[in-house]
Amino acid sequence: MCGILGILAKGPVNQHLYDGLLVLQHRGQDAAGILTSDASRIYLRKDNGLVRDVFQQHHMQALKGNMGIGHVRYPTAGCDSPAEAQPFYVNSPFGLALAHNGNLTNAAQIKDELFREDLRHINTDSDSEILLNVFAHELQAVAKLRLTPDQLFRAVSAVHRRCRGAYAVTMLIAGVGILAFRDPYGIRPLVYGKRETDQGTEHMFSSESVALDVLGFARVRDVAPGEAMFVDVNGELHSQQCAEKPVLAPCIFEFVYFARPDSMIDGIYVHKTRLRMGEKLASKIKRVWTSHDIDVVIPIPDTSRTAALQMAYALDLPYREGFIKNRYIGRTFIMPGQAERKKSVRQKLNAIDVEFRGKNVLLVDDSIVRGTTSKQIIQMARDGGAKKVYFASAAPPVRFPNVYGIDMPSVQELIGNGRTEAEIAAAIGADQLIYQDLGDLIDAAREGNPKIQKFDASCFDGQYITGDVNKDYLDRIEQARCDTVKTGRSMAQSGNDHVSAEVLTFPR
Repeated sequence: MCGILGILAKGPVNQHLYDGLLVLQHRGQDAAGILTSDASRIYLRKDNGLVRDVFQQHHMQALKGNMGIGHVRYPTAGCDSPAEAQPFYVNSPFGLALAHNGNLTNAAQIKDELFREDLRHINTDSDSEILLNVFAHELQAVAKLRLTPDQLFRAVSAVHRRCRGAYAVTMLIAGVGILAFRDPYGIRPLVYGKRETDQGTEHMFSSESVALDVLGFARVRDVAPGEAMFVDVNGELHSQQCAEKPVLAPCIFEFVYFARPDSMIDGIYVHKTRLRMGEKLASKIKRVWTSHDIDVVIPIPDTSRTAALQMAYALDLPYREGFIKNRYIGRTFIMPGQAERKKSVRQKLNAIDVEFRGKNVLLVDDSIVRGTTSKQIIQMARDGGAKKVYFASAAPPVRFPNVYGIDMPSVQELIGNGRTEAEIAAAIGADQLIYQDLGDLIDAAREGNPKIQKFDASCFDGQYITGDVNKDYLDRIEQARCDTVKTGRSMAQSGNDHVSAEVLTFPR
């Protein structure tokens, strides 16, 4: 999961990209990068860390030009080395840079093809660098000295034929323009907006519409699955469908957890979806737990607040804020390593014991993935004096890895895998556990845009939309990316991180 931006403006874009990445920081807290272009010259700054830490004043001053792309990263494929921070850049043909949100499921195959057939060197383990080199090779095969939109679209079509998985992409072509495209299923989000100025129209692409709002761009529409949109240096917009059989099947976990509630994705308001999730979960409680003795509904901040508030309203129960959140701690779900996640939960949340003392409490969370957070929070509620602690999940049990850009690589790390709801409740220490039904979750999202016939819900039902994910693939990513492997790899690399940053991070 990552956040991406692309802007072509009439003036400098460095500050716009910085401000946009701040708004998308929730999509990745491991690394950040901005690449700009002034005429045919490219300027790049990227490194591990939060946006505010990666970019200092002298970095911003050096990022010159009226067009650029930005990226905030949470690593899935690859590792957390600064060498794998994005954007990535290649100097042939034309000078291409890429920012990618998603995950290629056939990256290993393509990497081998790039070496053996395309004669291209891949310097990292990132599938984003692979995607960039596939596009570069395909563009080189069709491009002439004077690059045209048709040549770009032909290259994107070739990418669709070769690559599998999820990819929302913004690209910068030095001296030429900004290109954005989305995989044929539209798994990861990408939206286009524009802003009218005295100098002319400015164009922007973003993972979420909230970045458009903050920068004063009007949301025009989402990039369609399989579509490519290109804005040349003169500000002229071109678009074309580049996939043979595109089908819109956005990742439903965006609406559960990843996206900000003030975003609109594929015509669906995230906030309204979460309200409907709360309504449907309340209806289930009324249906299956008619004699409940819940005294109060308390959300686990922040993403569950909307659903919890609507649940309390529908159940005619008091709603209370029972936990105070430390906003300077990153999203625990995407932290590497169980020990780090457990420590960070205690740093992140503190209970207001007066809201728990002597009460039967219904805690509401957006989802239960590993169970680490849920177990600790339930214990906090008991320590605060709660008589009984019930737990409601606004999403169904997460039983399968989400391979399309969310790091749930190991089924052994998923508390929902191979357990009944009663066994999960016992494992996290809840007196009762209520899960959202998958059908209700899908209906809650689809109500915002009835035209969407299918959502990628693979982490809940194991049905992988791209059709190329099997047990062998899942076993490979588990061996490569489980907590134990990542922890060992991080320790091995920790002594060399400064070298990678020194080599790849510029200007200074």
